[in-house]
Amino acid sequence: MCLGIPGEVIELMTEHEDLAMVSVEGVKRAVNIGLLHDEDLKPGDWILIHVGFALSKIDEAEAKASLDFLTGLGDAYTDELQALAASDIT
Repeated sequence: MCLGIPGEVIELMTEHEDLAMVSVEGVKRAVNIGLLHDEDLKPGDWILIHVGFALSKIDEAEAKASLDFLTGLGDAYTDELQALAASDIT
């Protein structure tokens, strides 16, 4: 099962304008934000991530509700977090 998971933008990576450093439950990874170039993303914003790409900007309440739901999924969510931790976009 593949999930879209919420992450908080920590930093916009100036050397790569389509990348941002994002934190998902403490796991920090570079995520491609190119699909959201019209969203004016900034640190503190929340995004929905799937396979290393930001699909949409979401508000903090929606992010929290999604994280609560995903945590309840157990192994599927844990597997997704492990895959995120093992990934690397450069």
